[in-house]
Amino acid sequence: MSRQYFLARTAPQPTLGQWDSWSLAAAAITILFWASAFAGVRSGLQEFGPGPLALYRFAVASLALGGYALVARIPPPPARLLLPVVLVSLVGITAYHLLLNYGQVTVPAGTASIIIAVVPVMTALLSLALGQERLSPLGWLGSLISLGGVLLIVLGRGQSMDFTAGALLVLGSALASALYFVLQKPLLAQVRPIQFTIWSIITGTLPMLVFLPELLQGWAQAPLSAHLTVAYIALFPAALAYLTWSYAISRVGAAACTNLMYVTPVLATLIAYLWLGERPTEMTLLGGAIALGGVLLVNTLGRRPARVD
Repeated sequence: MSRQYFLARTAPQPTLGQWDSWSLAAAAITILFWASAFAGVRSGLQEFGPGPLALYRFAVASLALGGYALVARIPPPPARLLLPVVLVSLVGITAYHLLLNYGQVTVPAGTASIIIAVVPVMTALLSLALGQERLSPLGWLGSLISLGGVLLIVLGRGQSMDFTAGALLVLGSALASALYFVLQKPLLAQVRPIQFTIWSIITGTLPMLVFLPELLQGWAQAPLSAHLTVAYIALFPAALAYLTWSYAISRVGAAACTNLMYVTPVLATLIAYLWLGERPTEMTLLGGAIALGGVLLVNTLGRRPARVD
């Protein structure tokens, strides 16, 4: 049982690249929760600072995942991989979520989700630089289109300097996420995705402890609704969604799962409107449509495997 890490015994045998009901359900749950996280963070920032909010959220998520790892007997990565896992987690967990939180102080939830949606393009460009993949001419075109759409959002007319600075922080978090996906590839060849995910989140939370004094200072004054919001974004978009994502990737592969992420900005914008009453601007919608079009082009027609000599 411990070796199966509590995967359901009734699930059909996985086939790389082919969806089954279990894999699709896991991926859909992930996308829905991740889409809601942008509004949840924006709501949490009304009571907590960006750093303390990140610590509070991932401390709760780490406790939940640590408990799961203990019950399911999921060990830490081998000693020889601990340092690489820690370094990758500093980028993909610590830096990503701190940059995103600080950026979302001034950037609406839906807009932030659109900027983050260019992560596949950044991942493709980084993979190209590292020799992991190649881009076709259409891939280069899609990359330019996507980044142009993001620049339209970040530097569009009528935006305040505070918004532009925040949008650049969100763009930095997208780069951190792309680095995380690229750098974790060799590690996932040596450990299970779920094992890597759990211990990556736990180790990535540790540097956030520098915000503990500030968190404790404002913790008691925060209303119950703020604590419930943090509990939600910790247990569902963080802990549960990362587990379901790892499960889906382990069954159908990362490429098939990534294609579903195109709906995240749409869901995130809708959730932000229903939860926070945020309405996207015309410039955001235009830039978002251009950016997503470029991402779609890169991921469908623009990527090639690296040439093997």
